[in-house]
Amino acid sequence: MPRASTTPPERPQPQDAPGAVHGQKRVLPPEGRWSLPIAALLGAASVAAFAPLAAFPLVWLTLGGLYALLMRARTVAAGAWLGGAFGFGFFGAGVSWVYVSLSVFGGMPAAAAAAATLAFCAGLALFPAAAGALFVRLAPQPGDERSLVRRAGLVFARVGLFAALWALSEWLRGFLFTGFPWLAVGYAQTPPSPLAGFAPLFGVFGVGLLTAALGGLLAETLRGLAGARRAADRQAAAAGLPLVVACLLLAGGAGLRTIEWTEPFGEPTSVALLQGNVPLEMKWRPERFAESLDTYYRLALEHPARLTVLPETALPVFLEQAPRDYLDALAALAAREQGDVLFGIASGDSERYMNTAVSVGVSPSQRYAKSHLVPFGEFTPPGFSWFMSALSIPMSDFTPGTTTQPPLAIAGQQVAVNICYEDVFGSEIIRALPQATLLVNLSNVAWFGDSLAPQQHLQIAQMRALESGRMMLRATNTGMTAIIGADGRVQAALPTFTRDALTGTVRGYRGSTPYVRFGDWPLLHLALLLLIVALATRRR
Repeated sequence: MPRASTTPPERPQPQDAPGAVHGQKRVLPPEGRWSLPIAALLGAASVAAFAPLAAFPLVWLTLGGLYALLMRARTVAAGAWLGGAFGFGFFGAGVSWVYVSLSVFGGMPAAAAAAATLAFCAGLALFPAAAGALFVRLAPQPGDERSLVRRAGLVFARVGLFAALWALSEWLRGFLFTGFPWLAVGYAQTPPSPLAGFAPLFGVFGVGLLTAALGGLLAETLRGLAGARRAADRQAAAAGLPLVVACLLLAGGAGLRTIEWTEPFGEPTSVALLQGNVPLEMKWRPERFAESLDTYYRLALEHPARLTVLPETALPVFLEQAPRDYLDALAALAAREQGDVLFGIASGDSERYMNTAVSVGVSPSQRYAKSHLVPFGEFTPPGFSWFMSALSIPMSDFTPGTTTQPPLAIAGQQVAVNICYEDVFGSEIIRALPQATLLVNLSNVAWFGDSLAPQQHLQIAQMRALESGRMMLRATNTGMTAIIGADGRVQAALPTFTRDALTGTVRGYRGSTPYVRFGDWPLLHLALLLLIVALATRRR
């Protein structure tokens, strides 16, 4: 009878562990060879879910693809790399217009502008990288659970964790270092997406949480079906549950779209939104000053309305230096319609000046000063004076206005004014509510040329209308000038790079949506609850 060997069996080495070493050769896992490029491509493809293509279901699939990649990651570092690759592809494709503003209009050398844009996108990618790392570290792992209930519990805990981490990463990106919430995935879910129904409840970051959850549910559905070996298998039954929840989520959003959170108030108001299409390279030249003033006066004269709105810095001069007879002429045009003209202009002097909106007409003249300034465009962050020296941006050192400014009582409305980039911050827009009956945005996105930025900015304004239950008017220099309904749908818009006026009739609204009442707190509490559930499930 042969004797049993006394040599202990060799411990099997994991064949698919990242960085596994066989002899002297480092072997990557099969899925690791292409996982980072795939993640980057998924991120870049996500941009098509936003305007102008607005293929909103696409981001459900791309986030589901990221979820599936993270489920196969075996280290926290791998999760960070996957999330970072997704983010770099996402922002590299989605905010490439930063290069246009730095190079074409900012005067920075092309190579330096490209390097600055890549560095900016890499910095933004740190937020999804952190979400990916935490997901791999905290996610409850699949096991051999035989109970359908416990198997489903694991699935929903993982999906909830993924959605919460994604939403929190976007929320943090929205306020850290003054904030840059551009391309938060919730913006892709404006109408006609069913998820738009959740915007008045949770705001854009809450819609982003539900968008990420939908992606995770779809990924878990496919994962469960792929693992099921026969129709009667419990795993096949468990695979159907995420799909059912995903369908309920979409049906719930569609149902919420039928709720009118606010109601019309007061008489309809005629409006004229002027788009001067003044070339940016000509805007600040003294010899073109008279032409700019004449452009807007003629547009206002030819399109009379009770409320006439001109874009941001439409008058390229300090308010204190503006020709008094010109302002009187604008006021006279407004008086013919028993209304007011609202125009963008800088106020102050060469030492201390603000980006303001000023009204003239039958109402007492009022003004709003922009409070949330654009880094590098309107102020220099500490330690970056060397960077600004490479740019040639006029009037790039504004003083911010106060954060609490009352609505302007003009044209029979209580108008909450926001200037350009400010409408990216939903939690700041609702400061003027519920007193405000109408939202008005003055913008000049000529800095971004014929890029994705104007269309993306219009979609952001749609989300602000949804969150607040108010109509949003946008007057821009080159586009997109638009009238947006309280339901978030664009009622009318001017083509970009045209000189024209958009006219129409709007209504003021009163009342409060849940988001106006509570801001981002419900979203933060929901995300915290999902984190607690995931951690408790993992511990159990």
